[in-house]
Amino acid sequence: MKNKPDSAAASLPDLAAHGQTLAATLGDAWTTISGLSLPMPAVTELQNAYLKQSTELWNQTLRADRLPPADRRFAAQDWAANPASAYVAQMYLLNARTLLQMAESLQGDEKTKQRIRFAVQQWVDAAAPSNYLALNPEAQRKAIETRGASIAQGLKHLLADVQQGHVSQTDESMFEVGRNVATTEGSVVFENELFQLIEYKPLTAKVFERPMLFVPPCINKYYILDLQPDNSLIRYTVAQGHRLFVVSWRNADDSIKTHTWDQYIEDAAIRAIEVVQDITGSERVNTLGFCVGGTILATALSVLAARGEKPAASVTLLTTLLDFSNTGVLDLFIDETMVQMREMTLGPQSPGGGSLLKGQELATTFSFLRPNDLVWNYVVGNYLKGETPPPFDLLYWNSDSTNLPGPMYCWYLRNTYLENNLVVPGKVTVCGAPVDLRTIDAPVYVYASREDHIVPWDAAYRNTQVLGGASAARAKSMRFVLGASGHIAGVINPPAKGKRSHWIGATASLPAQAQQWLDTAKEHPGSWWPDWATWLAGHAGRQVAAPKSLGNRRHRPIEAAPGRYVKQKAS
Repeated sequence: MKNKPDSAAASLPDLAAHGQTLAATLGDAWTTISGLSLPMPAVTELQNAYLKQSTELWNQTLRADRLPPADRRFAAQDWAANPASAYVAQMYLLNARTLLQMAESLQGDEKTKQRIRFAVQQWVDAAAPSNYLALNPEAQRKAIETRGASIAQGLKHLLADVQQGHVSQTDESMFEVGRNVATTEGSVVFENELFQLIEYKPLTAKVFERPMLFVPPCINKYYILDLQPDNSLIRYTVAQGHRLFVVSWRNADDSIKTHTWDQYIEDAAIRAIEVVQDITGSERVNTLGFCVGGTILATALSVLAARGEKPAASVTLLTTLLDFSNTGVLDLFIDETMVQMREMTLGPQSPGGGSLLKGQELATTFSFLRPNDLVWNYVVGNYLKGETPPPFDLLYWNSDSTNLPGPMYCWYLRNTYLENNLVVPGKVTVCGAPVDLRTIDAPVYVYASREDHIVPWDAAYRNTQVLGGASAARAKSMRFVLGASGHIAGVINPPAKGKRSHWIGATASLPAQAQQWLDTAKEHPGSWWPDWATWLAGHAGRQVAAPKSLGNRRHRPIEAAPGRYVKQKAS
């Protein structure tokens, strides 16, 4: 703050002395951590670099030729204008780099190293001076200009967020499911204790004879696929002439807290396929699974194949894992001890035979995978500056969390992330049938996002090998497309926006290694949706007159879309 430079500057020598001793103390503390070792040559090199850089920063401060901190958290002019604040920010960045370099230099077990790096990154992000009112000159200036109103408003935001149980990432009062998100017209035509099935009203005079079924992830609400009319994959699919059905998962409560993975396969995914077949009269159904929904869909189709049934005319998998040998940053959290703990507290072994995994726990975990963007950014804006975050439909959806039955979640955790059993033919039995994903006999479209930190793109590419890579004939019926951006933004990329790009293989071949595919792939501007629409039309059959009503005599409309289930809030 410009009006108090002297009192702030008085603390600079103390900060400099502290900075010059940090490397030595950290070096001693980090030489042995959890069986890992930090080689002394690396410690010495880091110490020397740290002392040199900290001395340069101190000299720049004394000469008043300081550089503005190269980090968007300190981009406001307030940081550069105040010598103490500029120095604190620069020293924080130096300390952060040094800590992370130490973590990178550790020698030992790779998974333990990754956990150390993750923990250090979390601590570094939390310790940023921008996160604290006493060290944030931008927030201090705003408090002075508003005569404390920004602080009062920040306290109101903090109290409201404590009451609702999560940090507000958007102005949630601006959205309502069914009013301005999830508005594509349709009806719920079936429901049971696990899901509602929505059929959407055709937007074209004719539709393809083979219907389309979407299976979204059960860890989120389905309307990520139907946020606004101009970015809705659901509306886009209907507009392409497809008779579309979408699974809307129930937000689990105590009445289904003991439900299992088998029940999600039999009573949800398989049941949805059967209802679509019954309503449309078509034995063959085009199918799409997104994220965990893709894993559920593939498991269900394998179970049906074991029963001699092959209902899928095509399978689309969006950012889906089938081979869990590379799960990215999520692998840090999962080992035998963690899974056993979950099984004892949430699974069938727990008191009562199971309990709920609270949606807010999952939401918090995913937010802290990107803490600066999804946590601390809002702590500073909401609480220190008293700002209300702007309305953003995607972040509203992100905050609308979903509970899961503990036994279902524990089975999924053990058999996918921990043991990777789904890719081993016959290793697991689901609904009384051995799972063999190779028996899914249908054309497959696999989409991955290049910057996806939840489903790494090269892990999603492995689906091409799991489902048909061993057979040249099967491989010809597959298509892999890589999109720009992340897990959600890469998928929700409507063509009209003209944003981002996607990559398509130069040939129809799908080599064993993802990098081999990328080396020859060609980048195309804009959305991947038109490519998928063209591919899907080739598996949808002839066009027929659109139905005049939704459902049929056995499955009459129950209520208008989006239905009750999607409006249920996690408790």
